[in-house]
Amino acid sequence: MPDHRTEILPGLAAVASRYDAFVLDLWGCVHDGIRPYPGVPETLAAMRASGRRVLMLSNVPRRVAPVLEMLARMGIGGELYDVVLSSGESAWRALRARADAAHAALGQVGFHLGPARDVTIFDEGAATRTEDVGAADFVLCTGPREDLAPLEAHEELLAAFAARRLPMLCANPDLWVMRGDARLVCAGLIAQRYAQLGGQVLYHGKPHAAVYDAALDLLGNPPRARVLCVGDGLLTDIAGANAAGIDCALIPGGVHGEAHGLHMGEMPDPARLAALLEGHEARPTWAIPSLRW
Repeated sequence: MPDHRTEILPGLAAVASRYDAFVLDLWGCVHDGIRPYPGVPETLAAMRASGRRVLMLSNVPRRVAPVLEMLARMGIGGELYDVVLSSGESAWRALRARADAAHAALGQVGFHLGPARDVTIFDEGAATRTEDVGAADFVLCTGPREDLAPLEAHEELLAAFAARRLPMLCANPDLWVMRGDARLVCAGLIAQRYAQLGGQVLYHGKPHAAVYDAALDLLGNPPRARVLCVGDGLLTDIAGANAAGIDCALIPGGVHGEAHGLHMGEMPDPARLAALLEGHEARPTWAIPSLRW
């Protein structure tokens, strides 16, 4: 059976009175990278109509402006949420500020490992971008350069980074993401491999504490007991909420669904949910079929 703290609910309305604000994941929760999941716009409208604040917290490795544009293209307008925070925005802020010793020590010249759409993290003097490993002070990892590239395609480049002992700034701690029906490598998996090679890695995004502090600040710092995080990743959404002392609802049919026979939109099977949670320290407060009211 699932952990005694994890109750399966048909939707969030049954527990909404406990919370003043919702912190929602994007990929695997609000949308699949292509379109919103069924019923999500209606759920967001119900959250806003009920007076709750809604913050989108995503491990997308780019700044907020293109995330807003993507949501608008999907039909999720600004009237359906209050604010968006991305791991890419967090990385950009840290590079701009250099307020701590780890970021101050990175140096100014960064090699970008990731798709061209993520280069805005270098903008406004945050860092200078280079294509020459030999000229780099650090690596900014936002994912594979080609969306369908496997982890193994990066071995030679990671070895070159390791040979120069370049620190890596990972702007997306996710290991995998679902885009439609495709399972894609994320920056977190590349960073994990780099750490195995002896590389130093700094992370921005869930499950790391700083991004939750920033999210709560954007929400006006409500009591943590009055906030609910919703997402599909045990290692990011749920583990991060647990560490931050915030209740959380898991959507089992997201990134973990295929491996455990849990399907988006269907009531989670208790035995399969238990199998998913087995061996994980992260524990959701609730489990729901999808982001539904």
